[in-house]
Amino acid sequence: MKTIIVIGIVIVLTVLLLSVLTINKGYSYKHTVDPIDPITDEDEKKKKMHKKGSSSKEVV
Repeated sequence: MKTIIVIGIVIVLTVLLLSVLTINKGYSYKHTVDPIDPITDEDEKKKKMHKKGSSSKEVV
């Protein structure tokens, strides 16, 4: 009976240790973001300005 309890405690401690290690590794991960391509960004701004200009035509 004691051996089953000891084996259970060892398994629980192993799972706890692995969980803590995994969480610490996740928090220490350095996230990065790719920079925005300036040419594409300028093209998007031009498209938005063109759409605004074409929608404001007056009907005479």
